[in-house]
Amino acid sequence: MLTMLFILALIWLMWKMVLLGLKLTWGIAKFLGAIILLPVFLVGLVCVGLIYIAIPVLIIAGIVVLVKGLAEG
Repeated sequence: MLTMLFILALIWLMWKMVLLGLKLTWGIAKFLGAIILLPVFLVGLVCVGLIYIAIPVLIIAGIVVLVKGLAEG
């Protein structure tokens, strides 16, 4: 009986660790996308002469951030 309790607790702990890992991975992916990849993408577009695409992307990203900030606050 004690062995079954130990196995169930171990499975529960493993499940919690998997969920924690997924949450951390999603957080890191959002950070990389927002802080590193989007500005590099926009600068790259401007450098190759596609400023007409970079400006609307920047405006849309700004509106999304503004709406998200107002929704949280």
